[in-house]
Amino acid sequence: MENQPTEPGAEAPLKPRPDYPPKKPLSPPMPDRSGSELIKNLPVPQRGGRTGHPVMRNRRGASWTLEAAPWAPRKAHEMVEARLTGWGLAVPDRLEEVVRLLAGTVVADKGRRISVHVAEQNGLALVLCLSHQHVVADEATDVLNALRKLGTDSCGTEMTSEGRQVWALLPVRAGVPAAARHTA
Repeated sequence: MENQPTEPGAEAPLKPRPDYPPKKPLSPPMPDRSGSELIKNLPVPQRGGRTGHPVMRNRRGASWTLEAAPWAPRKAHEMVEARLTGWGLAVPDRLEEVVRLLAGTVVADKGRRISVHVAEQNGLALVLCLSHQHVVADEATDVLNALRKLGTDSCGTEMTSEGRQVWALLPVRAGVPAAARHTA
């Protein structure tokens, strides 16, 4: 056994630090998968419980926040149509009905605001409306069936940490360039 220093001013014996080796941090709890079952006969697989905000990268996109009021679906349609024509795209058939249905669905969630997002890539326009309100009863099949009847290429709905998202893909084609529209 080694001699331990006992004189005053002598160095204390080396002892391991109490916090070494570091303890493994606790793992976060597993996410609740109860809301992620697939709803049968829908155009795309549906997911539930996803966290985060809508993210659009490497494509043209725009978004707006509106008060969740009865006039919001009309205003959402006007803004989406203006943006698509500003990008030089022809307005898709039934755009008004699709945007009004998307916005009306999230307004019905009775939150204080909604957000409307539009993006375009490879001949498809994505229109997404977000309620910013958690809803208990989700009648996803009704809105999705209505969107499919309106001729969307694809559509979906999901609950996220930000509230309900409802979206649709519509085919778009190049229209009259914006500069030519103003001179005609």
